[in-house]
Amino acid sequence: MENKTAWDKYGEKELKKVHKFAEEYRCFLSECKTERECVRRFKELAEKQGYEDLADVIREKKTLKAGDKVYAINRGKGMILFHIGEESLEKGMNILGAHIDSPRIDLKQNPLYEDTGLALLDTHYYGGIKKYQWVTTPLALHGVVALKNGEVVDIVIGEKDTDPVVGISDLLIHLASEQMEKKGNKIVEGEALDILVGSIPVKSDDKDKHDKEKDVCKEKVKANILRILKEKYGISEEDFISAEIEAVPAGSARNYGIDESMIIGYGHDDRVCAYPSFDALIETKKLKKTGVCILVDKEEIGSVGATGMHSKFFENMVAEVMDRMGEYSELKLRRALYNSKMLSSDVTAAYDPNYPSASEKKNTAYFGRGMVLMKYTGSRGKSGSNDASAEFIGELRKIMDENKVNYQTSELGKVDQGGGGTIAYILANYGMDVMDCGVAVQNMHAPYEVISKADLYETKCGYKVFLENA
Repeated sequence: MENKTAWDKYGEKELKKVHKFAEEYRCFLSECKTERECVRRFKELAEKQGYEDLADVIREKKTLKAGDKVYAINRGKGMILFHIGEESLEKGMNILGAHIDSPRIDLKQNPLYEDTGLALLDTHYYGGIKKYQWVTTPLALHGVVALKNGEVVDIVIGEKDTDPVVGISDLLIHLASEQMEKKGNKIVEGEALDILVGSIPVKSDDKDKHDKEKDVCKEKVKANILRILKEKYGISEEDFISAEIEAVPAGSARNYGIDESMIIGYGHDDRVCAYPSFDALIETKKLKKTGVCILVDKEEIGSVGATGMHSKFFENMVAEVMDRMGEYSELKLRRALYNSKMLSSDVTAAYDPNYPSASEKKNTAYFGRGMVLMKYTGSRGKSGSNDASAEFIGELRKIMDENKVNYQTSELGKVDQGGGGTIAYILANYGMDVMDCGVAVQNMHAPYEVISKADLYETKCGYKVFLENA
C-alpha cells in the first residue's frame, strides 16, 4: 500500500494554514514545558472560546445543555474539556485523550548540597530516558514550591535571554577510556545526574544576614545559592521538601530543516498530540455527540496517581456533567462510557534512515505522510496493548478518506525490538472502542525531538473530523 506525502496536496492557501498552525504549536511548546504550564495555557485559551469551569457550574447549580462547553482541572496537572452534543450522553461520547507530561529530570526533596566549592542539585529522572543525552545540555528549572502558609511560588529559571542556565557535567574524552567501555545504560549513572548551579561563596556579611546555621562556613557556596533563592523567591532550604521542580532543556523550539518543514524541541511526546487534540475540540461548532478532550499527567511513569489516567477523575467528571444535564444514574454513566469512541492521541516512532534496522519498512511511520493510526502498541507479542477492533478501524478509515485527511498505519518498531504503551488500554477497560492515533516523532524521549509540520496539521484535521463524524 502506497502512502503519498501530504505536502503534495497543499496549494498555496493550505500551505499557509499548515505553517500558521505549526507556528502556534511551536510557541506553545516553547512556553509550556511542564504539565502545570500546559494546563494554565489550555485554561486561558479555553475560556477565550467560551468554556466555563465545571466547578463553577456545579457550585451555581447551572443546567448544561447541547452547545455548552465546560472544563475541569485536576490538581493543576490534568484537564478535561466537554463540548456538549445534541444526543444524550448515554449514547456515548467522542473522546480525544493525550498526556501532557514528558520525560525529564526532577529535583529530589533534599537536593541542594556543596562539594569542593561547587553547589549542586541532586536529581531523580522521570520517565524513560537515555541518561547520557542529558549531560552538557543547557537546562532550565521549571516548577512550583508550596510554602507552609499555603502560598505556591512559581519558578522558571533559564528561559529568558538574560537568565542563567544550569546543567550536568560530563567526563572529558581525554580521561574517559573506562567510561567509553561501559554499556549505554551505564555510561552515565542515575545518581550522577546532579545539576551544577553555583560556585561563588557567600560573603561573611551576607552569611550573618541571611543564614545563621552553624555549618554555613563549611558550605559557603550553598549558602549563597540559598541567599539568592530567598531574595528572589522567598523560599528556604526546607521548602524544597514541598516543591515540584523539573529540569528541562532551556530555550525555544525551533524550525528544523533548511526547508523549515519540521520542528525540533523538548516535549513533543506527547504535547504534539495534546495541542492538536485541544485545538480540534475548541474549533468544533455543533456536535451530534458530546466531544471530549482528556489531557492527563503521569503517562510516562505508568499513568498512576491522582493525576494519571488510572485515577477516577475522568469518570467522576462525566458523572458531574450528566448530573448537570439531569441525566445521571450509575447505569446511564456505565452506558455512556461503554458507548463512547476514543482516539488515544499519542506519538509513535518515525522511520529514521540512520537506524533502519529498528523498523520494518512496510509497517512504520514516515515524516510527511500524515496522521498515524496504530492498531496496537505494547511490546513483543502485543503485551500491554489495546489492539483496536477491525470494525472501528474501518469506521475511522471511512471518516478520514471522506474528509481527505492524510493518514498512515504503523507499529512501534520491529516485533522483538522493544515497544511502548499509551493510555488506550485504560479507557478500553470501560468497553469503549479505542484506537491509538497520533504524530510520528524522531529522537523520541531525547532532550530534543523532531516532528513534521505536515503530520501535525493532518493530525489536527483528523481529530476534528473524528469529533464531528464518529
